Amino acid sequence: MADQKNVIIRFENVNFGYGEDNPILDEASFSLREDAKFTVMGQNGAGKSTIFKLVTGELKPESGAIHVKPGATIAVGRQVMAREHLEESVHDYFAHAFAGKTYDLDRRIKEVLEIVNLSATLEKKVGEFSGGQQARLLLAYALIQEPDILLLDEPTNNLDAAGIEHLTGFLMVYPKTVLVISHDAEFLNAFTEGVLHLDVFTGKVERYEGNYFNVVEDIAARVERDRMQNARMLKEIQDRKDKINFFSHKGGKMRALAAKLRDQVADAEENMVDVKRDDKTIPEFDIPAQDFIEPMVTLSSVKVIKDHEAQAKEVSLKLRKGQKLLVAGPNGIGKSTLLRTLAANADEGARIADGVKVGYYKQDFSGLDFDETAYASLERVMDVPNNEALRRAAARFLLDSETLRTKVGALSEGQKGLLCFARFVLQEPGLLIMDEPTNHINFRHLPVIAKALDLFKGALIVVSHAPDFVKEIHFTDTLDLGAL
Repeated sequence: MADQKNVIIRFENVNFGYGEDNPILDEASFSLREDAKFTVMGQNGAGKSTIFKLVTGELKPESGAIHVKPGATIAVGRQVMAREHLEESVHDYFAHAFAGKTYDLDRRIKEVLEIVNLSATLEKKVGEFSGGQQARLLLAYALIQEPDILLLDEPTNNLDAAGIEHLTGFLMVYPKTVLVISHDAEFLNAFTEGVLHLDVFTGKVERYEGNYFNVVEDIAARVERDRMQNARMLKEIQDRKDKINFFSHKGGKMRALAAKLRDQVADAEENMVDVKRDDKTIPEFDIPAQDFIEPMVTLSSVKVIKDHEAQAKEVSLKLRKGQKLLVAGPNGIGKSTLLRTLAANADEGARIADGVKVGYYKQDFSGLDFDETAYASLERVMDVPNNEALRRAAARFLLDSETLRTKVGALSEGQKGLLCFARFVLQEPGLLIMDEPTNHINFRHLPVIAKALDLFKGALIVVSHAPDFVKEIHFTDTLDLGAL
């Protein structure tokens, strides 16, 4: 437990849930000191983002107490840029970070943009930035407030290698408290000093000291010890139950012995260790492909963005079924813009052949209708609606009946990602366009998704800054915009 004299956050027997059917925290207790750098780790739905909302006061505990040091300021680096900010200028966006008028705001913006390694004019609209650049803006928005407690939710999403390196260096020397949610193990191991582990099944929170890799090993070893202990106890319980069945049919002292054994069994079952259980991983799946003989994509020129100016560069590339293209380059070079204009057939230099069915994974999920249910979203991509096929595909991506009745906008970011892949399975596209498909997806699902994309028999175009994911896909060509 942290030294109480400089504790900045303390949870004391906190209980919280989203209704009776969805408990999240069960008497959670932990504390963090003023300069701690900790990872919040847990399965999907365990309550990682809920911890952040409880710290900020956006949510209130049902019971127990949450103590934040009086006067401590808090800022959150969020995952996704809110849509209401997309039409604002950089200056107006950062003005929201302060309650009143800030007279040196322009200077502070320029300084914080240098910290996140982003060059931008203050008049540029937020929506004109690439996904990676918006990720830097979100981080800068938190940092400009110079908070005593910095809460970062998946801060490496959309960041290229240089961006992650820059962020890592900053966090290593940041003199205040940092709590991070991330699936990027290398990034976490570089600067965190411990883990708050949330268990989705028990609602408990455990605090581990040490670097990230060692803590993960400790948790795995703890799980194995608990499983072995439970296996031994289950064997003993079953032996006693067998004796109870035998003795309970006897008379006198034998029946009394059976009653005593029942008490022992009850005690043993009550003392069974709560074993941490991993959340489900999606099973292997195939994305059926439209049969299309002719070239699906023809690229004769692309726009490369350098120094905020778009420059047309000639290329010569055609993509047929079975071929896979990796689009590479640093943040802001124009990768997402290329995918967006290609999907819309908005540029003569980047064309999709008529008749090709396109599955497009947008990194911000803006291709989804947030006002329709998940069921309607899936049904809309089917040539012939089929309830049984739809529900079968949804189940493979952990989308149950309740989730299917939920509006897309109310789904978690991870569920939106899985919904997109379920849509592809039902759509049977000839061309898949994937813009950062690892964002928001549980790391356990990524090898399964990479294998499905690698085996996809249609044409595939991918933008991704996740090297471990990219290396699992056998690309037939690479278009490096930074080298043009």
